[in-house]
This record gives sequence, C-alpha cells and structure tokens, in this order.
Amino acid sequence: MFYQCPKCKSCWQQPIIKCPNCFLELERIKSNKAKVIGVSRVTIPTLTHPKVPYFVLVLEDESGNRWAQKSVEEYKIGEEVSFKPESSSEAVAIWRVKYDILEAIEKAVELIGGIKVNQDSKIIILPTLFVPAHPYLGENTNPQVLNTVIKFLIKKGAKSENIKVAGQSFDEVPIEASAQKSQFLQVCSENKVSLLDLAQTEFVAKTVDSFNFEISAELYNQDVIINLPTLNLHPKLGVAGATENIFKFFNKRSYLSLKYLFASEQIFTKINKSLPENILTIGEAMNVQKKNKLTVLLSFVLASYNMVNMDRVFAEICLLDSLPNYLKKTKIENIPVAGRKIKEVQFNIESI
Repeated sequence: MFYQCPKCKSCWQQPIIKCPNCFLELERIKSNKAKVIGVSRVTIPTLTHPKVPYFVLVLEDESGNRWAQKSVEEYKIGEEVSFKPESSSEAVAIWRVKYDILEAIEKAVELIGGIKVNQDSKIIILPTLFVPAHPYLGENTNPQVLNTVIKFLIKKGAKSENIKVAGQSFDEVPIEASAQKSQFLQVCSENKVSLLDLAQTEFVAKTVDSFNFEISAELYNQDVIINLPTLNLHPKLGVAGATENIFKFFNKRSYLSLKYLFASEQIFTKINKSLPENILTIGEAMNVQKKNKLTVLLSFVLASYNMVNMDRVFAEICLLDSLPNYLKKTKIENIPVAGRKIKEVQFNIESI
C-alpha cells in the first residue's frame, strides 16, 4: 500500500494523512502486482528470523514504488510476486501490519474469500475484553484494530447503526469499566455504534452430546458475526485466542458450570457444533502477550472462518510445543495458508 498526493503526485509508503507540500489528504494506492528487482540470500539466524536460509527481495510495483520483503522461496530478478486467495473455509490468511492496519485487515479478509455486507446487514463484533486494562498491556483487543474493523465494515457498505460491539464480564468487574479503560467506549462513541452487554440479552438453551448450555440469541440474529480476539500465549491453554474468546457468547452461569467440570478444549469441541458457520475471525497479533505477561511486538493480522485453524497457525508462528489436544490433532500441513507463509513470519516468541 502506498499513499499519493492527488495534486503533486508525491508518494509515501507510510500513511502521513496529509501531503506536507499541498496539505491535501493522501489517496490510498494498492499494488496489484510486483516484480523482483533485487535478491539477497541470508544464512545467519537471529531471534526474530531463526529459520535460514531465507531471501530478502526488493520489489517494484507497476507504479515504480519499491519496498523490501522477506521470502522463504527463492526468486530470480524479473519474476513476479503475487498472493493467491484461498477459497476453502478451512484457510487462514496471514498479513503483516507495516504501517496501515486497514491494509492488513483488507488483505487478510480478501485472501480467504472476502466478506459481504450491505446497508441492511446486522453485524455483531466480539473483541477480546477480559479485564479493565490499558491497550499497551495486550490483555484486550487493541482499540485501533477495533476502530479499523468498524471503518472497514462501513467502507464495505454497512451502516454504523446496524453494528454492535459485544462483550460480557465473567467476574465481578462491570463490563462498562473494562470497556472504558480499554478505550472501547471511545471507539464506539466516535463511530456511532452501540456497545452491547451480552449478559442483558436473551439466551437460548442448547444441548450437544449431553452438554447443556445457554448461549446468547444475538449470535443467531445477525447477518455478519465477527470474532475479533487478541492472540496471546497462555500458561495452561498454550494459546488464548479465537476459540477462547467465543465463550463470551455463553450465559455466565452456564459457562462457569461447564468450566468447573470440563477443560476449555472439551467445551469448545462440543459447542462448536452449535455455532453458526458464518463466523469470520480476525485475529489481532500486534502486541502479543507472552506466558509471563510481558508483551512482544509481532504486528500481524490473521483471518479465517475456522477458529481452531487460526489458533493452530498462531501456535506454529510462535513455535509452541505445548498445545492442548484439540490443537495437536489439527495438523498444520492440512491447513491452507494464504498471504505470508508461516516460515517467513515464525520465531520463538518466548525467547525474546
């Protein structure tokens, strides 16, 4: 993605909003294809790039803009580099956030088949909202990501009054306190979307393989459902991400009762059969929290219609060995990956 002044045609790779010469807002210019104009082979491993050899490509698009990009595949000068979408509902897309979060979200969703919305679409977004914490701690979904997802949907044709940002408290802390400190209230106010406390909604009773539980009716009354977890590491679960976040649609009493008797992976394996198939998960992996609660800058966005596959791909990116059984059973080689390849972006996050 590049940004060009509509008057003087000066171009930047970072979104500086306005041209410093003409004081006009910049236009976003997408690069549809790029060719290789330079190649370097790297053979020395580092903490953030442990897999060698890899290649650093200098790319040039059809407008003459140039940038560098890592690749595990060797290219020759003059060859074209492109990213093909995956039509399978099992696919996971990976895209790096360089400067523009909107570009990463647009590209990741596009690579798994896109999303269809219109002005009549009823949309619910479920970000990670576990604790009242400031964004830099990485406990909750980054408010910039939530803000960008809302703007992405509006750009696609949705109306702000039809968008709900949902959450629920499973402890003694009111959801309003968490929403305020995480800056979600500010994001909702600025975009004129409503913040919904799922605890105040109606719940429907479900039974799956002797599992009795209650889940919010809102999940089944929407045209578009977006699961927007922050992807973190967890001492017991291995990954606290997409599958863990979806539990917020449960009735609190029902969820805590199941949690007392069963592990999270057992609960999800059962209730997954009752969830709508059109849940789009956009995983935010910007400031990733390690098991010791310290954060690491990862700067990725993942997208998928399969929550388990997303958590498995994230675990592979972070080179995790200790995984729950349902993720161990999900073979990484069977997951179609679009965008950046796993080997290009993986490193041992716990070693940093």
